[in-house]
Amino acid sequence: QVQLVESGGGLVQAGGSLRLSCAASKSIATIFRMGWYRQRPGKQREMVARITSDGTTDYADSVKGRFTISRDDAKNTVSLEMDSLRPEDTAMYYCNKDTFPTYWGQGIQVTVSS
Repeated sequence: QVQLVESGGGLVQAGGSLRLSCAASKSIATIFRMGWYRQRPGKQREMVARITSDGTTDYADSVKGRFTISRDDAKNTVSLEMDSLRPEDTAMYYCNKDTFPTYWGQGIQVTVSS
């Protein structure tokens, strides 16, 4: 089992940036894929970005070119750099261990004002 704790959320104006971090309670070096998901008001949870242990990434079309996911296996952290934020990026963001068994963080709120 691994516990995941997100940090770095908050309120930002449209066009601004935020960096989310996810700290894992144990080594993530052997976890094939880590991810960031979000749940916007009234919507289902959706994948935002994922990264594998060899550094391969994939992104939702809506965030490509604006968001960057990274992982630091030495520090057991996964980060999401979010630039050019839009009001529609407002959501609860969740870090997860994206391979079976899946574990989720509690989530962190990101609010983008227009």
